[in-house]
Amino acid sequence: MPRIILLPLIAALALGLASLGPIAQLGLSALPLAILIGMIWGHFDHHPPSKNDQRVSQFCQQRLLRAGIVLFGFSLSLEQIFAVGWQALLLDALMICTIFSLGTWIGIKFFKLHRDVAILTSVGSAICGAAAVLATESVLKPKQQHVTIAVATVVLFGTLAMFSYPLIYQFAGMTEQSFGIYIGSTVHEVAQAVAAGESISPETLQTAVVVKLIRVMMLAPFILLLSSFLSNASSGQAGKGKVIIPWFVFGFIAATGVNSFVVLPEQLLGLLKTASQFSLALAMAALGLQTRWVTIKQAGPKPMLLASILFVLLIVGGYGLNRLLISL
Repeated sequence: MPRIILLPLIAALALGLASLGPIAQLGLSALPLAILIGMIWGHFDHHPPSKNDQRVSQFCQQRLLRAGIVLFGFSLSLEQIFAVGWQALLLDALMICTIFSLGTWIGIKFFKLHRDVAILTSVGSAICGAAAVLATESVLKPKQQHVTIAVATVVLFGTLAMFSYPLIYQFAGMTEQSFGIYIGSTVHEVAQAVAAGESISPETLQTAVVVKLIRVMMLAPFILLLSSFLSNASSGQAGKGKVIIPWFVFGFIAATGVNSFVVLPEQLLGLLKTASQFSLALAMAALGLQTRWVTIKQAGPKPMLLASILFVLLIVGGYGLNRLLISL
């Protein structure tokens, strides 16, 4: 089946499955489902892709990915930040900086992982899972298998973390709102924040989603800072460095600004959200089709060990920071 037909079918199937009650309760969003379905299909399809198929996959992984991230900006607003207070904003920033910095350092220095694997795995845990991995890919230009490995780790440990929150709540000694901030500042994916918050209470759910969306919003400045850092590092090593400007980040910021100051019709916002999810699902499906299980197996246990350490840091370290910064 030509990929111009296959990829939309996989994306549509992933969106449909993600909307089903039992799957939604598991916290599985359309993005990890799309890559999973793509991997399964790719595993059994042994026909080499044609040049046209390769062009379609590249278009989905590059152009549609950026378009999906820009459109996702319409799901966020500055009002959401003010609703939870500056403490939650500071908490999100600290969590992102800590998880990304420690994860990258541990991955490179201790596990001797490739730089791109360490960065992608860390950014997926620190900000917003698979979407953050794909956004960072545009700056790093990594190998395909490195992206796949990072996505696999954040999906696995993000799901494990999500199921841990109802148990943690029984011993946390937090109010429902404070626990929602804890969930939003530490869980990997937006869908997982929804599932974990919903298992506690409606108030926990609302707070968790808002705090999580603030973390997602921080993806834009993070990509800009990472691009600047990598260009400076390249300049120091090779005598010259090319500044990589991720222009889609400015589109993301502009979309957030429009949604903050312009009252858009609910139907239009719903359409933009669907278009964003479909575009990102297409990118994930294309990534999954090019992935083979042997690729993940060949990576060895080190990426999983790194992701497990970040999992503990998010749960334990995040709890400590929440107790310190948020009024219980």
